[in-house]
Amino acid sequence: MAGATAVLRIEHPVPDYETWKREGFDRDPIGREEHGVRRYRVLRPTDDAKLVAIELEFDDRAAAEAFATSLVQMWQGVQERFRWRELPATRIYELAASSEHVAIPSSAR
Repeated sequence: MAGATAVLRIEHPVPDYETWKREGFDRDPIGREEHGVRRYRVLRPTDDAKLVAIELEFDDRAAAEAFATSLVQMWQGVQERFRWRELPATRIYELAASSEHVAIPSSAR
């Protein structure tokens, strides 16, 4: 569907989360905002401290695909330096439904 919100999901092994967050993600070497990222979420599995999942939201699939291409090019340039056997996994999703709920304090019920 043209114009549908697209979400680029990345699963990325990281040896040390704090170092990765500070020196990689927070430095934003490609420029998320300049490439159309509207919102992001960084997720960490409760059972694997050496893995992160990142969800980057874009206005459309074309912007997500272009950013994914830039990421792969960057990763290929640092793959040997970081001794990665394989590049982080990426997949683009179309946002099919979304909702947010505000928790009502039990004292207000």
